[in-house]
Amino acid sequence: MNILPLKIMKLAIAATSLITVNPLITRLFYEVPATSEGPTTLTIDAASFITDTGGPATVLPVLNAENSSYEVFINGVLQMEDISTYTPGATGVGRLVLTIPDDSSVLAGSPVVLVVTNYAPTSDVDIVT
Repeated sequence: MNILPLKIMKLAIAATSLITVNPLITRLFYEVPATSEGPTTLTIDAASFITDTGGPATVLPVLNAENSSYEVFINGVLQMEDISTYTPGATGVGRLVLTIPDDSSVLAGSPVVLVVTNYAPTSDVDIVT
């Protein structure tokens, strides 16, 4: 009796894939009207922002689950994550709340830039056998 050695059996398949990220970036701008001294909060309603084109914003975009992020810049400086709370939605619902810590301030005229990025990834796999 002729015994062959053990071996792993596997499929012989070749595949190529194309993955596209497709980011949708929304930039919104706000100018602080009065100095805010900490500790306090600064609440910015959706309608208080302006868009990239200079028009009024009416809604803050929904964040896609697991495929989105938002960033807040004050005076051009990226802020720490826990300093802001983002609520998507239209005027009266959508808002950005900034928690200004003790011994900190946001001066009148300071720009607040909100950048919301939603990703709509797609993939295309071609399996050749």
